[in-house]
Amino acid sequence: MMKSKMSKRKSLYMALSLLVAVVIWIYVDVSNDRVVTKEFKDIPIEFTYEDTVLADRGLMRLEEGTDTSLSVTLEGTRWNIAKLDPSDLKVRVDLSTVTTTGVQNLTNYKLVFPRGVSTSDYKQVDASAYMVRVNIGELNSKEVEIRAEYVGSVAEGYTAGELVLSPAVIEIRGQAESIEPVSYAMVTINLDNAESTVSQSLNYQFYDKNGNVIEDSAIHASVEQVQATLPVNMTKELPLTISFIESPGASEDNVSWEIQPKSIRVYGDADRLRAIDSISLGEFNLANLRSSSEYNYSIPIPEGCENLSGVTWASLKASFKDMTSASLIASQFVCENVPEGKNAEVLTEELEVVIFGTADDVAAVSGADILVVADLTDYSAAAGGYTVPARVLVETSGDIGVSGTYQVRVNIRELTEENEPNHTGE
Repeated sequence: MMKSKMSKRKSLYMALSLLVAVVIWIYVDVSNDRVVTKEFKDIPIEFTYEDTVLADRGLMRLEEGTDTSLSVTLEGTRWNIAKLDPSDLKVRVDLSTVTTTGVQNLTNYKLVFPRGVSTSDYKQVDASAYMVRVNIGELNSKEVEIRAEYVGSVAEGYTAGELVLSPAVIEIRGQAESIEPVSYAMVTINLDNAESTVSQSLNYQFYDKNGNVIEDSAIHASVEQVQATLPVNMTKELPLTISFIESPGASEDNVSWEIQPKSIRVYGDADRLRAIDSISLGEFNLANLRSSSEYNYSIPIPEGCENLSGVTWASLKASFKDMTSASLIASQFVCENVPEGKNAEVLTEELEVVIFGTADDVAAVSGADILVVADLTDYSAAAGGYTVPARVLVETSGDIGVSGTYQVRVNIRELTEENEPNHTGE
């Protein structure tokens, strides 16, 4: 029993020793500077200047008769050869020197290594061919229209607008037998109950005049995708509104008003109309309203929308619910903005003032509640008698407005010791 265990342990040690030896041998073999060669097979060929220089010359590369891959043998250290991934290699062929049609053998090809790999670590010592065969034919072109088909529909209550495709036509290039059968290209737009404008970059498919799909890799198009934009519209009833500018004695709470029509139906882009709740006719200054009046306004329509109601003008009828006016005699006067070093005296003793407001507020005002303020802002260099603008203040708690503009007579004099300041009407 003891011998059996010792035998198994000895075998395990021998196996581990052998594995370590192999690993060490592989590491030494790979990491040393030993030069080896290796064949890399079926490296794909990439052609350059095909859609530019070659196409400008009215030529094109044909798939049939053209090499698609190449095998090369590279020399390098065992470590460098081992770390090179064959799938990252490619052969690049320059077509800018091609000027004629037919099968041609080109020697101006280049082996392209992956990014980050130093080409100086490798040397090409052999290849399956030292020339790349390419078949060149005449390039033909034509324009075909883009058509669209729809999958699904817009959401209920919405309508689709006019589809815009960019480009609306595409140029296709190729051999005559490849491009002549092409009648149009088709894109498919998925609406999926859309509630807003649909904008998609779409692939397309070629069709012949009978509606049959054309699958031909020899057809080259000017664009890879088509941008499709389908506006999604909606109809919305928008109320008409107006903004009132209030002033003393003329508040919105004291106004009865009506707009006709009250609203209009508008049709347009769903995204735009979704954010609009009303149409404003503008502003109206209530200080200009004295009795029942009617005012007309042009109805502004949101940009890009259509007025389905057909009404282009709206009328505003407005009147104060309770409005009266009264003339009172003011006898209190003061001056403001009196020039420095000057004395001002109001010569006007009484001034008739017209006030307005609700009947109760107007009835509560007397001449003693009115103060007339003469403004001397523009008379800094003046001396003598002047007629100057004045403000009328109604010093009551009611909502009272003042009608009209007012002036008072003022005498302005240089200030002396005998002439003390007097800025009132006393």
